Amino acid sequence: MEAIDIVLWAVLPYVTIFTFIVGMMWRWRYDQYGWTTRSSQSYESVWLRLASPLFHFGILFVAFGHFLGLMIPKTWTRTVGITDTVYHWIATIPGTIAGLMTIVGLVLLIIRRRTYGDVFRATTRNDKVMYIFLAVPILLGLIATLINQVFTSGHGYDYRETISPWLRNLFIANPDPELMIGVPLSFQLHVIAGFLLFAIWPFTRLVHAFSAPVGYTTRPDIVYRSRQKTISTQRPRRGWEPVDFSGGKPKGR
Repeated sequence: MEAIDIVLWAVLPYVTIFTFIVGMMWRWRYDQYGWTTRSSQSYESVWLRLASPLFHFGILFVAFGHFLGLMIPKTWTRTVGITDTVYHWIATIPGTIAGLMTIVGLVLLIIRRRTYGDVFRATTRNDKVMYIFLAVPILLGLIATLINQVFTSGHGYDYRETISPWLRNLFIANPDPELMIGVPLSFQLHVIAGFLLFAIWPFTRLVHAFSAPVGYTTRPDIVYRSRQKTISTQRPRRGWEPVDFSGGKPKGR
């Protein structure tokens, strides 16, 4: 086993986990006002109504599939009567559909952000970097699935013998880099890109994924006031001028 294997499969994961946890704590402590999606719906909503559900539902299904495939041991699924063949098709078909939904939604979101001037002007450098780090692991994951699971004979590559136990061992502080040495390159790149995404996660708008609007229904109304005297483009109704309590007298129209 080479040094690069130790760095990639035993050091990088823990550096990522540490950065993620500390970064989220720091962001919550010092940047709660920035803990937001910075929604651009007010600039354009037609494309957003199509792209946003595709991406968000797709990524939720992808995350759920990753949890089942990586955190639940093969022995558990066999115990409940799910054969390897059945598991392969259950994981491959819905997983491919979810991946395609996610990519199509993300592409539409990027096109929308680049096409509409107001939306593009509201895009920061941080957002552009975030889109790259978000798109790469999603695309690599779909490529790995197509190469090793869809366009292959039999059950495809059994990642539950290598990647899954390697990941579970990380959470019990017992890393085993040797499990990842023989993993196909497409899956290795997908895993590395995924960890890099989580490393930058706390410092981007992606933090909103860990917020739930549970208080929206009970919070008091938010009242916005302008410092300007004229806040409307409509013509004022006929009547009396506002009273000036600094010493002036009201004037009639």
